[in-house]
Amino acid sequence: MSRLTSLPAPLQAALHSRRLLKVISGLANFEASSVERISRAAGAAGADLLDVACDPALVRLAAGVSGLPVCVSAVDPELFAAAVDAGAAMVEIGNFDSFYPEGRIFGAEEVLALTRRTRQLLPQVVLSVTVPHVLPLDQQQQLAIDLAAAGADLIQTEGGTSARPFSPGLLGLIEKAAPTLAAAHAISRAVEIPVLCASGLSAVTLPMAIAAGAHGVGVGSAVNRLDDELAMVAVVRSLREALAAVPVAVG
Repeated sequence: MSRLTSLPAPLQAALHSRRLLKVISGLANFEASSVERISRAAGAAGADLLDVACDPALVRLAAGVSGLPVCVSAVDPELFAAAVDAGAAMVEIGNFDSFYPEGRIFGAEEVLALTRRTRQLLPQVVLSVTVPHVLPLDQQQQLAIDLAAAGADLIQTEGGTSARPFSPGLLGLIEKAAPTLAAAHAISRAVEIPVLCASGLSAVTLPMAIAAGAHGVGVGSAVNRLDDELAMVAVVRSLREALAAVPVAVG
């Protein structure tokens, strides 16, 4: 039986309908007040899942104010158990975006090793793994295949930090999302497990992610860079509406 069936029923339904919306507060964001604002906005505006830094106190805070399932992100598998005990519905290796400015690069072998260690420690917990966008697309595909074989339940793409949009307006938004959209297209055709498309997305490009083969999307900076909670609600609501309008086949 798939571990995904252990997820709350609304989250399973969002995956099945290919309309899952995850709001990411940030792997390195341990500021309780920030996580609280983001979580409250995500819950009020109709997100399906919250992704927070791997800290038991943040898990309890995010779940309490949002009413949503919580995913915790980290690159140290040893941290996950405490967060799961605090109520996290799933765990994720990644997101890696916050490490790239420091020159920290995650290769395929390291990500695979982290996945195997996490699965060893938490054999029954739903595990999402981010595929580093620094790898060429064919290597991203192969890593995704290897991760699925190692026990990953979902694959997440990234790429917003490497995009260098040079056009204004709508065209610039599409250019910003191009790397993660390309990865979602390639990886979704290489594995049978669900793919979440994240990093660099907007309401304009969310439908493209679904068309590329993703079962859902993850949005971080479009929400978490804002200081005003009402503005966060407005952005998440626009993302929810953009995703809900996508005509996709269930399956």
